[in-house]
Amino acid sequence: MKNVIDSFVYLGRWPYAGSFGFNTDILATNPINLSVVLGVLIYFGKGVLNDLLDNRKQRILSTIRNSEELRKGAVEQLERARTRLRKVEVEADEYRMNGYSEIEREKVNLINATSDSLEQLENYKNETLRFEQEKAINRVRQRVFQQALQGALGTLNSCLNSELHFRMIRANIRILGAMQKITD
Repeated sequence: MKNVIDSFVYLGRWPYAGSFGFNTDILATNPINLSVVLGVLIYFGKGVLNDLLDNRKQRILSTIRNSEELRKGAVEQLERARTRLRKVEVEADEYRMNGYSEIEREKVNLINATSDSLEQLENYKNETLRFEQEKAINRVRQRVFQQALQGALGTLNSCLNSELHFRMIRANIRILGAMQKITD
């Protein structure tokens, strides 16, 4: 540590040639040279620096203007998109409501059509049952009538003799003759 401190103490005493030391001659030192160089740079470089700064300022301003224009365009596009979204949402709601009402209408129509079809089927069933009942009743009547007729003919044939039979035929002929005179 003592060596370091001694070296700072003796800096001013070192010889000029071939060694390191402080130059206390103000004319031979670099501050004058540096001030001249800086003066020349400031004098001549001022225009270049101003041009560079002006160019940079113009680029920054044009970038800001472009950014503002892009922002305005983006805001306009966003508003158009929002408007379009609202319109599409309204249309979707209309389609949804129309779809629901159409579904309800179709459901009611289907229920009504099914009810009508069931009612028609019930009517057809009832008509078919009545028709079949009448048909069955007519068949039974015909059979009963045929059996009664056969029974009556059998009874008549067994009870009637030929004399009675001829009298019956004559009576029927007279009745038919009287009916023919009435119709003429």
